[in-house]
Amino acid sequence: MTSATEYQHPLMAAYWKQLDTRFPQVAAVFDDLMAEALAELTREGIDAYLEAGRVIGKLGRGVEPMLAFMEEWPSTAKAVGEVALPAVMALVQRMQKSPNGSAITPFLETLAPVARRLQSQELLQRYLDVILDFMERTTGSIHGHHTTFPSPGLPDFLAQAPNLLNQLTLAGLKNWVEYGIRNYRTHPERQKDYFSLQSADARAVLQRERHGTLLVDVERKLDLYLRGLWQDGDQLVPYSTAFDELRKPIPYYDKLGIRLPDVYDAAGEISGIDRYRAVLAHIVGHRRWSEAQIADNWSPFQRMAVEFFEDCRIDTLLIREYPGLRRLFLALHPKPAESACDPQTTSCLRHRMAMLSRALLDPDHGYTDAALNDFVARFHAVMAPSESGQRESNTQEIAALALSYVAKTRLQSDQFARVHFDDTVVDYRDDNRQLWKFIEAGDEEERFDETRKIEPGEEIQGLPPRHYPEWDYASQTYRPDWASVYAALHPAGNAADIDRLLAKHAALAKQLKKMLDLLKPQDKVRIRYQEEGSELDLDVAIRSLIDFKGGATPDPRINMSHRTDGRDIAVMLLLDLSESLNEKAAGSDQTILELSQEAVSLLAWSIEKLGDPFAIAGFHSNTRHDVRYLHIKGYGEHFNDDVKARLAAMEAGYSTRMGAAMRHAAHYLGARPADKKLMLILTDGRPSDVDTHDERLLVEDARQAVKELDQQGIFAYCISLDPKADEYVGDIFGRQFTVIDHIERLPERLPQLFMALTK
Repeated sequence: MTSATEYQHPLMAAYWKQLDTRFPQVAAVFDDLMAEALAELTREGIDAYLEAGRVIGKLGRGVEPMLAFMEEWPSTAKAVGEVALPAVMALVQRMQKSPNGSAITPFLETLAPVARRLQSQELLQRYLDVILDFMERTTGSIHGHHTTFPSPGLPDFLAQAPNLLNQLTLAGLKNWVEYGIRNYRTHPERQKDYFSLQSADARAVLQRERHGTLLVDVERKLDLYLRGLWQDGDQLVPYSTAFDELRKPIPYYDKLGIRLPDVYDAAGEISGIDRYRAVLAHIVGHRRWSEAQIADNWSPFQRMAVEFFEDCRIDTLLIREYPGLRRLFLALHPKPAESACDPQTTSCLRHRMAMLSRALLDPDHGYTDAALNDFVARFHAVMAPSESGQRESNTQEIAALALSYVAKTRLQSDQFARVHFDDTVVDYRDDNRQLWKFIEAGDEEERFDETRKIEPGEEIQGLPPRHYPEWDYASQTYRPDWASVYAALHPAGNAADIDRLLAKHAALAKQLKKMLDLLKPQDKVRIRYQEEGSELDLDVAIRSLIDFKGGATPDPRINMSHRTDGRDIAVMLLLDLSESLNEKAAGSDQTILELSQEAVSLLAWSIEKLGDPFAIAGFHSNTRHDVRYLHIKGYGEHFNDDVKARLAAMEAGYSTRMGAAMRHAAHYLGARPADKKLMLILTDGRPSDVDTHDERLLVEDARQAVKELDQQGIFAYCISLDPKADEYVGDIFGRQFTVIDHIERLPERLPQLFMALTK
């Protein structure tokens, strides 16, 4: 955006003209900036905002101070009022006229978080006075030079100001600044170290000015508490919350010890030392009872749910051992109001999890939500001790319960950028970093077509996500990197289950074998009359010699070669593993999943007999952010016990984002060196997902994916088990589909269809 004429709305065009800037960086975000400003500022405030932005843009300091002001002022005005703008601009002008113009950008960048901390125009004015005093007292001639130098420590102080005010009152900040000016005003390097919080003096004075219970003062008591009550003697290692405002560090433990904040203020009636005790108890519980889980390919929502459930499991076990901890935990645990979050406008996932966490610990929670109360009952059923009194719950059980909760309660609004955070942080709990294991570096290169035995019960190990575009039929354009596909090796079950299925269909297998014999590649075929070939064609050579002796022109094509009259085909069998496969098939006591499993087993056996290279994979989805692609058989594997074990463990769940799965399958099939490439898609329903309410959207995307496959030389064919498939399957696959009305015949029909397609 470089001119007002490019804005369709006349008001936005007028605003852009009023700002009077040519910075392309500002133009790129101007719409977003104005959206926030219009939401927070009055009409007069908008005019003042644009004028101030124009003035800052003309200072000759580049685009950074202008962008910083325009991004931060609406939030600042919301916290302290629009009346603070003249004082802010006055300080900017003072900096510009002094040698400290470089400090304007860090001042403006940190203005909003400072204002949110101070919450009044009067206190902000006092903060500006501190800055002005700082600048005047530390700017000047240094070491006898007759030149004015900028303040060495001012930019560093301004960058640290939000962190400092998170730990200090305004009076404490003034005292801390005064100490630095008084001792290091004439020492530039030491001044920089102090105001960037790098020197020991800076940290010591900061500690002195802070309030609350300091870890260093109660470390001995906590160590005795840890050893005497919990039989855990790990080292307590303090960390400061002043250095990482964005991440907001919380307690954790690692190989070096238990990491705790260096200070805790009282929380209501709970003293600082009792907060430390609650944190230590929770961490010890994790160290005793939690088992690390493989984190790869779990969505952030799923991991968060597992963490909440596991935290509650640990707290429950702790309370069972020391009942008095319930009062302490509940006093520190927020109690979100049931109606506090509007799911129509806000992502309420954290709010739901915080309510559930409270309900799992508080018998008198008072929540009425049916799903919440259902999972409270299921949680306590899992946690119930056996008759012998032994604990039987484990992290894996709780993780499965958490995933069920996410699946049952998920909403489209969970994807909204606006997230409800009020009363959702349980600050006595650690960050759960020890709960997760990640794939080691280098595993990304693992090939799934290599034979690798997976022991029963081994966790799914996957690769980082691949991002694929998705077709938007309304705009007739692609949404770039829209769907995230997580590929993983399917967990293993019992291979003998597949052998029993094959034995069940022994008669059908015998019939199929007769058909397979007709399709098998024939022997070598001789190709004669070649000028160049692998060997001499003796008959032709003798005839040519006779012609030569007789004076005629000999035939030069005296060689021959051979080719194999065989099949050059690669196959990808792509299985829809969505939740609907768990339904009973019409006219059968088996589920659609069970019949599909039988059919795929017979088909895999058939293709193996033919010798065609083939792969098997399944897919399902939980929004565009979490499309699962599960490798069952790779091209380099035979149909052996390893593959059968994965096939035996097939499970169905979630939704059907078919287009993304087809594009990912094409990634593997397209790389095969074959003349014919066939992708068979076995599905029981229309493409759909929970984050898409327009039924046509994913149908059109799947249709576009089929076109892409065709351009790559891949023949896509759909075998649908949906009796209503005629309404949409033709729109996706054209004439390249078959609808199997009688699903109970699937084990018979699937291999026959394959043979018909590959003659």
